[in-house]
Amino acid sequence: MRWFTEPDYELARLLFQRGLAVVYLCAFLGAARQFRALLGDRGMLPIRAHVARTRARAAPSVFRWHYSDRFFAGWAWTGCAVSAGLLVGVDRVVPLWAAMLLWAVPWAMYLSVVNVGQTWYGFGWESLLLEVGFLAVFLGNDEVAPPVLVLLLLRWVLFRVEFGAGLIKMRGDACWRRLTCLYYHHETQPMPGPLSWFFHRLPRPLHRVEAAANHVTQLVVPVFLFAPQPVAGAAAALMIVSQLWLVLSGNFAWLNWLTIVLAVSVLDLSAVSGPQPAAAAPPVWYAVVVCAVTALVVVLSFRPARNLVSRRQVMNRSFDPLHLVNSYGAFGSVSRVRYEIVIEGTADPVPRKDGTWLAYEFRGKPGDLRRWPRQFAPYHLRLDWLMWFAALSPAYAHPWFGALVERLLAGDRDTLRLLRHSPFPPDAPPRYVRARLFRYAFSTGRELRETGACWTRGYVRDFLPPTRAAGGVAAPGT
Repeated sequence: MRWFTEPDYELARLLFQRGLAVVYLCAFLGAARQFRALLGDRGMLPIRAHVARTRARAAPSVFRWHYSDRFFAGWAWTGCAVSAGLLVGVDRVVPLWAAMLLWAVPWAMYLSVVNVGQTWYGFGWESLLLEVGFLAVFLGNDEVAPPVLVLLLLRWVLFRVEFGAGLIKMRGDACWRRLTCLYYHHETQPMPGPLSWFFHRLPRPLHRVEAAANHVTQLVVPVFLFAPQPVAGAAAALMIVSQLWLVLSGNFAWLNWLTIVLAVSVLDLSAVSGPQPAAAAPPVWYAVVVCAVTALVVVLSFRPARNLVSRRQVMNRSFDPLHLVNSYGAFGSVSRVRYEIVIEGTADPVPRKDGTWLAYEFRGKPGDLRRWPRQFAPYHLRLDWLMWFAALSPAYAHPWFGALVERLLAGDRDTLRLLRHSPFPPDAPPRYVRARLFRYAFSTGRELRETGACWTRGYVRDFLPPTRAAGGVAAPGT
């Protein structure tokens, strides 16, 4: 069965598996640290209420059979432990079947989280992690050389990630076709990074070059992933370079890092690793399982493939409850203006516009004009991301924003832990909370030198009037 395996990809498989373990670790760590405020029994969108009104068949999860905050915490921290074990290579010292089961554990555990995560887990990179994690189960360990079919399926995922993102841009916002989207994107993206100010201040001709290079990388280069080596490896290397550019310019959770990990699986690193010892022939049962999984993925790929060629292409959609094959894409439209919601509280007995209002500061999203953006990716700050969407439209905030305000009025410790700074301690919460919408923009070089502020802002309108706690429920103030 020489056709079944490819020894030249031993090192690529090793790097892919360790990189995937890092992403899993970040995902479970974020779940463990943030779930109580977001999904817990006293959270903004409690899991118990969600499972009571939805069908298990549409989104299978262990939490449909049992949920408690303690159980979820144990689940998430166990996921961290398993991911850490895979990172240090536990799968290399166990039999092939045990290694496959070991890789199946974080996939199944994270699937249970995503399927009850609601809007907090509605991002495309959640499905991407599950799709890639499922294929990793069948990639094998040192007992067998990497199976060709699984390597091809990983390329198919990478192709859809890049090509889907390229198509959604060309079909979406006209500024992508005019090569002008990056005049705005670095400033208006969900969560700028430490270098985003500098990227935004690049000359406009360079922004046009950026946009053109993006089109080449996403619409032309992916086709060559299925070419013989060294062409396929060169295509993957170009994708890695483009993804590192995105890593430097912003915070997109683990989307860029997982795409890089996928691209690494395409590289032929045999010249670096040297000749590999002859691996044993793959067991028949293993070959049968891999072939069956390949056939399943091919069949399930019909709908995502049809979506790629559709004029009504949708991005970041799962076509099955296990997230085995999905559609991807990002920034089909680009905001020209950055809006931010600033949440403030007051201890005044009567809320007045000119009263003493103190702002809550978030970890990642802009607030304080002098605070330089930080690097958080591949860690995912879920509340900060949803605050960006809420600023775009109140419809995005409808399911959870009122609950957030209620918890700030109650001084909820779990909610306050999601923030960088709360002006009110848990035992002395504000009497009223309000939210105002501002237009934010990066400062000019001169403004930065004179004021030390990397942002400027202007008031737009009230997002939420002064609100007080009334019987545990947020109610408009007087």
